[in-house]
Amino acid sequence: MERFQKYCSELIGTFVLVFMGCGSAIFLGASANGGHLAVAFAFGLSIVAMAYVIGNISGCHINPAVSLAMLLRKKLGVIDFFAYIIAQVAGAIAASAVLQLLLSFGLADQTGGLGTNGVAGAGGIPGALLVEVILTFIFIFVIIGVTSDESKSSVAGLVIGLTLTFVHIVGIPLTGTSVNPARSIGPAIFAGGAALSDLWVFIAGPFVGALLAVLVYAIVAPKEKAAAASAAASSAKPKAKVRRKK
Repeated sequence: MERFQKYCSELIGTFVLVFMGCGSAIFLGASANGGHLAVAFAFGLSIVAMAYVIGNISGCHINPAVSLAMLLRKKLGVIDFFAYIIAQVAGAIAASAVLQLLLSFGLADQTGGLGTNGVAGAGGIPGALLVEVILTFIFIFVIIGVTSDESKSSVAGLVIGLTLTFVHIVGIPLTGTSVNPARSIGPAIFAGGAALSDLWVFIAGPFVGALLAVLVYAIVAPKEKAAAASAAASSAKPKAKVRRKK
């Protein structure tokens, strides 16, 4: 039952992220004169809201790249990893389906492609791949750092959401910003065309960025391992018996 709750939470969280983030781009537009920032904040605030609602249930990954990072850091099991990804992609597809339904009522799509990601703004596939790797690296690096320190748990959702916001501020003009394979898969399925043929860029890029973030954090934060080892050692030591004076 507990696992089912986690998977449902990931599905709902990803639905909210894609519906609000891509929805803001579709109905408002993502031009640099205001719409750009609004869309960036829509994605970021979606993370903040969901983090404080489902964070204590599933960890609020709502992103396969985040789940990969947690798997590599041994904070997520293999079964849960694949189940999380299925739930996340399902949530993204459901949100995209609802957005497509709304457009069928005669509303205008300001993006022309259901808020899909593209490679043209980054100069083609190599540029788009590099952008996605870098942006995802930054995003996941922050997530690992802020969730590794229990003293920051109360502000973790806010920090992660704001990080996603500034990542979008840079990435929207370049690729539309994915840093999340599920967010890209959902809209691409309905948009088809180039969005679907270039989809691999927005799956590979975030996964590579997540892998690099895990590796780099392990190098720059050796104290984390030392602290964990120290805690384990102290818990393993037998407690000395205190003799009471008669």
